[in-house]
Amino acid sequence: MTVSWSNAVSQFHSMPPPLYSRVFRPKSYSKTCIAGGKETERFVSITGGTGFIGKKLVQKLIAGHNQVCVLTRSRANAELVFPAKKFPGIIIAEESEWGTYIESSDSIVNLAGVPISTRWSPEIKKEIKQSRIDTTSKVVKLVNQTDVNKRPSVLVSATAVGYYGTSETQSFDEQSPPGNDFLAEVCKEWESCALKVDKDVKVVLIRIGVVLGKDGGALAKMIPLFMMFAGGPIGSGKQWFSWIHLDDLVNLICESIANPSYQGVINGTAPNPVRFSEMCDHLGEVMGRPSWLPVPEFALKAVLGEGATIVLQGQKVFPLKAKELGFSYKYAYVKDALKDIILS
Repeated sequence: MTVSWSNAVSQFHSMPPPLYSRVFRPKSYSKTCIAGGKETERFVSITGGTGFIGKKLVQKLIAGHNQVCVLTRSRANAELVFPAKKFPGIIIAEESEWGTYIESSDSIVNLAGVPISTRWSPEIKKEIKQSRIDTTSKVVKLVNQTDVNKRPSVLVSATAVGYYGTSETQSFDEQSPPGNDFLAEVCKEWESCALKVDKDVKVVLIRIGVVLGKDGGALAKMIPLFMMFAGGPIGSGKQWFSWIHLDDLVNLICESIANPSYQGVINGTAPNPVRFSEMCDHLGEVMGRPSWLPVPEFALKAVLGEGATIVLQGQKVFPLKAKELGFSYKYAYVKDALKDIILS
């Protein structure tokens, strides 16, 4: 029997703070997510919910009448991103509280990890890896410790197309072997941690490409350069650019939560990767700016060091699994994606 939202709130209104300082849902409450255009009810807990992808996902889930819990290490930071007056239904749970909310969740989405687009010192490389491994391991441990009749049924865990290594000539899909560089090693360990969850939990590993959106990611750093007539290809421009519009990625995550057919590894990329020079040409055209001024390779290496690898080299990745599953892309071509982001 479904418990109404008002009844669920009244059942728990007397719980002491801070754990129940925001709305909490008993396990019998029915929850929501969008799948195939239909609305079904779910309770979703998210790590990395304050990040570029996470913020959009949280907003999408709330718009679909889902209950959302943001699993965070900093309540203060999360409350800046999701102030209670604007987002009254969101639960914010600090690390000591994660276990309680994971037990009450139907699905977990794991997006946590420090950004990789920075200069890679030995300390930063360690943080890039450990931020992903530690959070994923903690989530998996808490899920496995939860009673089998109460635990979440789905774990959607982010990973990256860096799993495949880099190449200007090869193409990659979900069946391709891993590369052997630093990011490939990070992705292999990251995925391995997620797969340690008990077998009764469905696991979806989304290998995410370059996410295009106005308010974060690589595009947000490129737009100001083009506005100043200083935009153009980075390095040779021949490197492959495997991208996805933020809206499509969020929709893919929602489908992975709610659709039983979405399992295992799924490439989170658009079906039409492009050379980086082509992407810059389209960006310049959409913005009404030239894209002829290349960023020299040595200049990028001076800023990012070893981290320049992710920009100077690339991989041509195809989302075969998503296409087989019938996932519908709103933005299959990069020019359409850029028009939506820049002009809307």
